[in-house]
Amino acid sequence: MTASLKSRIPRFLVLAALIALTWYAFEKRRSSLPPKPHRLLPMELYKIVSPLSYKYLLNQPGLCQNRKPFLVLLIPVTPQNSEARTTIRKTWGQENLVPNVDIARVFVLGEPREHDAKLEEDLQKESMAYRDIVQMNFLDSYNNLTIKTMMIMNWVASYCTSAKYAMKIDADIFLNVPYLVHYLQNKAKHNYITGSVINDGQPRRNQDSKWYLSEELYPENIFPPYLAGAAYVFSVDLSMKILLASKFVPPIPIEDVYVGLCLHFLSVQPEFAWKLLPYRKLFELRSLEYDRCTFSRLIIVTGFTSTKLMSMWTDFQNAAFSC
Repeated sequence: MTASLKSRIPRFLVLAALIALTWYAFEKRRSSLPPKPHRLLPMELYKIVSPLSYKYLLNQPGLCQNRKPFLVLLIPVTPQNSEARTTIRKTWGQENLVPNVDIARVFVLGEPREHDAKLEEDLQKESMAYRDIVQMNFLDSYNNLTIKTMMIMNWVASYCTSAKYAMKIDADIFLNVPYLVHYLQNKAKHNYITGSVINDGQPRRNQDSKWYLSEELYPENIFPPYLAGAAYVFSVDLSMKILLASKFVPPIPIEDVYVGLCLHFLSVQPEFAWKLLPYRKLFELRSLEYDRCTFSRLIIVTGFTSTKLMSMWTDFQNAAFSC
């Protein structure tokens, strides 16, 4: 036996051991996942997230007509946050940001807690001016983010099936659109969803927690894999499938976990967005100090005010030439 062959044997054994351990961990994790529901939800329960329970106050049904967007950006935002909408239109939400790539943009709103005639009038004018406001008559609140997410899925499935991909993205995020478009070029067009995958999520039983979930609402002690709700990208065909799955999956007020439960029902595995050489995750959920070249190698970074995002954006335009 040659020396080179001898040196390869331990490496092979280590690799085989790693594969075996990975497979064992995968099987153990899969066996502990919650069972998939197999019966339709009671109607009164399904009504909570059913699009049929709500009506459009403002809509853009023709946004994707006579066009085939590569990507449609769906941005949940409160009715009052006009500053965020203005900033996004001037930064990463520009529809002509990437040459020869059609990108559509929609802001998704509910209703404010209190009636405000002036706000309604302003939203009507904004909708007429930019054709990018979709509003439905559910209360716009943190606890209703699951409802808002299902409305996003319903809007895509109803009005923008000509698009290839959709992205649900929060308003306080930096988005590197050119990098995202490049990343998606060779990805799957069906049953595909990517972002920052959380594989070890568990329900919080502490009633003081922002993410408290009672055993009555969710009796299992582990979540299936799900994507952090700050931003994720999915092939447009999944919007209708997630809507169909919601007829079987009891609603919970944690929207990203709920989407994960629907994916689990559909047997769709979310894909972690990462780069190998050098290794880095592309959906950065930590709050990072702005650096032009660092941000040019990421898809998202979270946690920016509109003022900070606007000031960063002017500098970021130079990244293509200097990084």
